[in-house]
Amino acid sequence: MKPAVLVTKRIYPEAIEYLKAHAEVDYVNSDDGLPADELLARISGKQAVVSQLTDKFTPTVLDQLDGVRVIANVAVGFDNIDVAAATRHKILVTNTPDVLTDTTADFAFALLMAAARRVVEGHHFVHSGQWTKWRIDLLVGQDVHHRTLGIFGMGRIGQAVARRGRGFEMRILYHDAMRAPEAVERETGAELVSAERLLSESDFVSLHVPLLPETRHMIGAEQLRRMKPTAILVNTSRGPVVDEAALATALAEHVIAGAGIDVFENEPRVHPGLLKLDNVVLAPHIASASVDTRRKMSMMAVENAVAALEGRRPANLLNAELWAGDGRV
Repeated sequence: MKPAVLVTKRIYPEAIEYLKAHAEVDYVNSDDGLPADELLARISGKQAVVSQLTDKFTPTVLDQLDGVRVIANVAVGFDNIDVAAATRHKILVTNTPDVLTDTTADFAFALLMAAARRVVEGHHFVHSGQWTKWRIDLLVGQDVHHRTLGIFGMGRIGQAVARRGRGFEMRILYHDAMRAPEAVERETGAELVSAERLLSESDFVSLHVPLLPETRHMIGAEQLRRMKPTAILVNTSRGPVVDEAALATALAEHVIAGAGIDVFENEPRVHPGLLKLDNVVLAPHIASASVDTRRKMSMMAVENAVAALEGRRPANLLNAELWAGDGRV
């Protein structure tokens, strides 16, 4: 008898076909997601869950899962799952790293460029019919080349952003709890500095940290005041890393020049202060949203789930302590 798998939201069809070849699939073919009570009801009798970031696996929810062997998240981030609680219940947790690194880095740089060169403002200016003549100072913005790029979080995506910065001959500063490999520092010319120095010296600050208790609101009013008045903040990590209210105030008062934001504290709600501003580029959490990448993320998640169900170690196991030697603990 095949194991049973719940897929909580719509993913790419080839991933569903792969899953059907290995398991009985309960597929929620919708973008709406499941409320907590319905999520628990649908999980009943399942051995695996293919989840997305809107599915909240809190300790309370995990306490009620009976027979689930793996939660395969379709994302590199996994702040929607309490991994420690899952580990206590001997539930494997996987994510989808690497495949979205370059795509997300591309988008972070797209936000940086759009905010610096006022691309969205220009788009609206033309479409609204306001463009009637060329002016020497029409929508002038900030240069990107030869400026200083500060990166919080020098993991895979942070490193990829640094490489793009080098293509613009930028000076690269970074701050991380762990030093990047020497080869990465040499390749990118990146310099490890304090958070305070990064904020005060950078023309662009790009965030690439996971959402942890210590990174929640790591960018608030105090940090924004440390930045240059000409600086631009970019966030493609997780919304709660930035104090959204403080950012809205800083942008409105021109404490910093601009921002490019793809993630928000209470998605899909956006702080109303941000919606009133022209000096912030807002995107609906689409940094990894290329066709190829989202397809690969879908496939990677279901491959992780099937591996666990077949007694093989998933390629992207987050709680590796559940796997010792030749098999599960």
